[in-house]
Amino acid sequence: MTAPPALTLDLQDLRYRWPGAAADILWISRLQLAPGAAVFLRGPSGCGKSTLLSLLAGVLQADAGAVRLLGQDWSALAGGTRDRRRADHVGYIFQQFNLLPYLSVIDNVRLPLRFSRERARRAAAAAGPGPAEQLLELSGLDARLWPQPAGALSVGQQQRVAAARALIGAPELVIADEPTSALDEALRESFMTLLLQRCAAAGSALLFVSHDLRLASRFDQVIDLPTLNQASAL
Repeated sequence: MTAPPALTLDLQDLRYRWPGAAADILWISRLQLAPGAAVFLRGPSGCGKSTLLSLLAGVLQADAGAVRLLGQDWSALAGGTRDRRRADHVGYIFQQFNLLPYLSVIDNVRLPLRFSRERARRAAAAAGPGPAEQLLELSGLDARLWPQPAGALSVGQQQRVAAARALIGAPELVIADEPTSALDEALRESFMTLLLQRCAAAGSALLFVSHDLRLASRFDQVIDLPTLNQASAL
């Protein structure tokens, strides 16, 4: 019998306290994401959402418990190995985009392929036009803008570039931190359609953080972080 695929994320008994703080900001008994799952994470500002995302992506290390990506606990890896694993398996859409403004749009989208042989291999194996070009076409970004510096684009255009960069090379986990906060309604809907469709096509698990509860109905599961977080009840 074939073994079931490993969970994309498996968090157990996580505790985290900022250095110098008097109490934990996060204490979560269990959180799991299966391959291809689309999860909406909600919670007010200051409840620890961004801290949790950094722990799940291996940027921060838990004080106790385990955070496993594809069966591998982040805490068992040295810094350089963590960085390579993150580049191979995690696509991240930042609230402030974090594009390189002096690089062209197309080069920004291709950046993950420079840091990850695994994602470059997957991208090269994909059928159709170049992977960066395909994602930008699907995002609706005019091809005349692709050679332009990313810093010259509007907020909505930069957000679509940031999404394409996170999705290229089909990472197993896509984390989106308030990615629609700067978009109007029309752009928000087209952005969500692109993100959900491409994650589903690649089998990528999506963890999407937002205050905008109008988007929650598009997800398989909605998690309220203050309810999940036992530290918030102390």
